Amino acid sequence: MGKMDYHKSVLLKKSVDFLEVEEGGEYVDVTFGGGGHSKEILNRVKSCSLFSFDQDEDALKNDLKDDRLILIHANFSELKKNLMLYQATQVDGLLADLGVSSHQFDDESRGFSIRTNERLDMRMSKKHKKDAQSILNTYTKEELLRVFKEHSDLKSPGRVVGAILKKVEEGKMETTEDLIQSVRFISERNKENKFLAQVFQAVRMEVNDELGALKALLIQSAEVLKPGGKLVVIAYHSIEDRLVKNFMKTGTFDGNPEKDVFGRFEVPFKMTTKKPIIPEEEELLENNRSRSAKLRVAVKL
Repeated sequence: MGKMDYHKSVLLKKSVDFLEVEEGGEYVDVTFGGGGHSKEILNRVKSCSLFSFDQDEDALKNDLKDDRLILIHANFSELKKNLMLYQATQVDGLLADLGVSSHQFDDESRGFSIRTNERLDMRMSKKHKKDAQSILNTYTKEELLRVFKEHSDLKSPGRVVGAILKKVEEGKMETTEDLIQSVRFISERNKENKFLAQVFQAVRMEVNDELGALKALLIQSAEVLKPGGKLVVIAYHSIEDRLVKNFMKTGTFDGNPEKDVFGRFEVPFKMTTKKPIIPEEEELLENNRSRSAKLRVAVKL
């Protein structure tokens, strides 16, 4: 699988436009993937420093072999620690394209997709000890309820959990098809794929602690961006987008800004996109996976 079909970057030009890349600047791409956004950043200027992160070993094969790029094999939740290794303590812009890459969906051995029958895995990094199979087979009813309530917009998380536990009791929760068969009957008519995608999303987000990693990234972005630095984030579902929006607006995840000792609100960013930027029709036709993308931008105060 070549770089071109590894992952088609969403909102490529627009997201990099918002970074306002300048000569000699320092930038971070926390979701390298196929290298699309990183390559676009490098194409904008002759001199800059770009630190790109990816926790997936497969993404490292897409290294752009450019002296201006440092490719870091790490989860973006470890942003600040890794940047400090390169004395990059105040950067000019940070871009995040959240979610799963096309490659991860299309690689049948990874267990991300509802289209093939594979071992329940869903790890974005093979370093993770916890995979989808271990979660579904060992979590209690209460733990599974938390997973589906926190990580999805499913209307009936209780029924989903009950169906999964029934399958586990039968000793049959090992493959993606086992998971599909256990919950398929709960989906609304003609909405099966959307329902199953939400079930898989919830499990995947738990496996990779995606919300915990996103919160860590956002908090650290406020520390590593210099005043005037740009934070550009593309999210693909309402749970992540809500966290991004709240943090950009208020500096907190619940949307309630904190006051300092003088009773003034402390907000690290100013949001510059009142409404999220979404892909235009042309991009939707070219890349169906961009359909749910929402781009938000903030400037460090």
